[in-house]
Amino acid sequence: MNAASALEPYVPHVGRSLDSAERDLESFVTLLLKWNRTHNLVSRETTAADLWSRHVRDRLQVLKYLRPSDREIIDIGSGGGFPAVPLAIASDAQRRFQLIEPNSKKASFLRTVSRELGLDLVIHQDRAESIVPSPADVVTSRALAPLAKLCALAAPFFGPATRALFHKGREHVDELAESHGVWHHDVVVHASDTDSSGVLLELSNLRSR
Repeated sequence: MNAASALEPYVPHVGRSLDSAERDLESFVTLLLKWNRTHNLVSRETTAADLWSRHVRDRLQVLKYLRPSDREIIDIGSGGGFPAVPLAIASDAQRRFQLIEPNSKKASFLRTVSRELGLDLVIHQDRAESIVPSPADVVTSRALAPLAKLCALAAPFFGPATRALFHKGREHVDELAESHGVWHHDVVVHASDTDSSGVLLELSNLRSR
């Protein structure tokens, strides 16, 4: 798999030229593999093939659920750049991505990606709880915490129309049940395009009980 095949299912949702998006995705994966030799951005056993199939294409599916009016995207716990960097690469320049990552080495990598690819990402090297919140259109996160904890981290960034798009695995049913004990939210469960046991949870109307 390469950039073209990773993007292919989501071409109708790509907001810039495909050639540019493919080129920048290739550059991003090259940078990630280079940095991963000395910094633990993703598993050390991760290959280029793994990155394309398990990371890049999987995260790009969020594009299907972004609306043209979604301009402010906040990604909590960005780590090695997933899902925010592939989404930013595939989006038009009107979308602003804020990435929250407290780990200094990972934040440094994200700043390098933003600079070398000209993405103009806003990198917050801090914990989500320490960021002065402002409402976003969409909050994203992947593999950061159980859903109830994610809701607590995301809630300060919610306005009346904000949605969250969270990658989750087979444990999502139990996590939803636990979260509903603490949080009110409407939820749409989207089946994953890449993982038979995975889902994307689309949450709206988030508020504490």
